Amino acid sequence: MADQYAQTGEDKRPTDIPALRWEEPPEGPVLVLLDQTRLPAEEVELVCTDAPALVEAIRSLAVRGAPLLGIAGAYGVALAAVRGYDVDDAANALAGARPTAVNLAVGVRRAHAAYRAALADGGGAPRAAEAALAAARALHREDAEASARMAAHGLALLDELLPGGGHRVLTHCNTGSLVSGGEGTAFAVALAAHRAGRLRRLWVDETRPLLQGARLTAYEAARNGMAYTLLADNAAGSLFAAGEVDAVLIGADRIAADGSVANKVGSYPLAVLARYHHVPFIVVAPVTTLDPDTPDGAAIEVEQRPGYEVTEISVPQVPVTGAGGGVPIAPLGTQAYNPAFDVTPPELVTAIVTEEGVVSPVTAEALAGLGAGAPRRAATD
Repeated sequence: MADQYAQTGEDKRPTDIPALRWEEPPEGPVLVLLDQTRLPAEEVELVCTDAPALVEAIRSLAVRGAPLLGIAGAYGVALAAVRGYDVDDAANALAGARPTAVNLAVGVRRAHAAYRAALADGGGAPRAAEAALAAARALHREDAEASARMAAHGLALLDELLPGGGHRVLTHCNTGSLVSGGEGTAFAVALAAHRAGRLRRLWVDETRPLLQGARLTAYEAARNGMAYTLLADNAAGSLFAAGEVDAVLIGADRIAADGSVANKVGSYPLAVLARYHHVPFIVVAPVTTLDPDTPDGAAIEVEQRPGYEVTEISVPQVPVTGAGGGVPIAPLGTQAYNPAFDVTPPELVTAIVTEEGVVSPVTAEALAGLGAGAPRRAATD
């Protein structure tokens, strides 16, 4: 089989460059991002000096992934505050940069609330800016801690559902350290299984049209020495039919109150395949992704991306002629349907893994209990 096999040696993060960091050079504070649109060919950083630059980085997917978007949004508010820009305008622009990922708005609100509270206490603008930055740093730290707990809960769940190890896991899009303050969500669970010697194969969906699986998840898996195989999205059915998938692990950008899960488009078909083939379909996400104000899947706003992402493809070292900066792969004038996400109903979800534990079966009552401290099924039970 022409694929990547596990490598021996010490695991390392997928890149020595963090996905996001705050710096304070002499010319003023900046937010530095690893430009994920350039991976895996190049590790290039973007330097954001204001909120509009960060908004553009979010919209262009230079920075992406639900947990990391929340962290970036919080730092964006702090950046506006520290540099003396209009913080309210910055918060509004950042929160609306991508509508489906609820973590982005959560992070923005947290830093903005800290800023407003400090102002109300009479601390002045400099003290308020410090409060916003402290809130962003706290969120960053908490996400790293949540990632580690999700990995532990998720691995315990896999071992419970699939005794004996040798897990063959299918994943979609990218859910590793490139989207998190830690080692990720769903990918962190697979990585924990790899480190424990219980991951036999990580199946990586390419994730059309922007290939986050091929460009980013395969990149992370290779750098961590994991046994992985890349497949075209439409080959997943063949893989299930051959009995080669033991579990599906995905992340989430928003989880509605009833347990409906919005994730990268292509996730819902995997849930249908998993149900037909009696394979566990597991969602891994921090509690910040739970949105009690969105009652169900129908109420989730699904972001519609530009059509050129479907009608063009970016190829390094090839002259570009398309409107979106890529090489056209469809006739001129072709209309494209390009939702960024789809929604999986709760009845197709085997379990939702959070840092607070595991919800299974997935019900509105069980999800509400995560925030209220009510009893729930825990992965470590």
